[in-house]
Amino acid sequence: MPGRADTGYLHAVKNGSVNLDDALASFAETWSPRIVARMNDYDVRIAHARGDHVWHVHEDTDEFFLVLDGRLDIAMRGDDGAEYTVELHRGDLYVVPRGVTHRPSSPGASILLFEPTGTSSTGDSHEGDLPPHVDSTVGHPLDADTGRS
Repeated sequence: MPGRADTGYLHAVKNGSVNLDDALASFAETWSPRIVARMNDYDVRIAHARGDHVWHVHEDTDEFFLVLDGRLDIAMRGDDGAEYTVELHRGDLYVVPRGVTHRPSSPGASILLFEPTGTSSTGDSHEGDLPPHVDSTVGHPLDADTGRS
């Protein structure tokens, strides 16, 4: 397909599908998403989650979370400053609307995210210092041989 080579599309067609279990087994870092596919101008990312992320906001994009395994809590702040939390379990998904300050946390989970390519995992702004277990990244490439069939 003309014009798609730069999106990773041809690489995926050439190398086959991605097995998410194998892809997740290929790294152990928490809150350090790996890009498993690109669709249009979006990354499909996977990550291990454990502990608290940081309070952050994506001003111009929604953030899609799908829990593949475990539990993920997403604390959010309303316009009035009140905090509320959504608790997600395996198979649950949630979309944090753009402009909503939020902080994911987890006792242990594997998650899948859809985000526009180039979106930082710590948002357009975040509160406080980043803890060592949180990686501020636009996503890391998955090892070319990992998880591909």
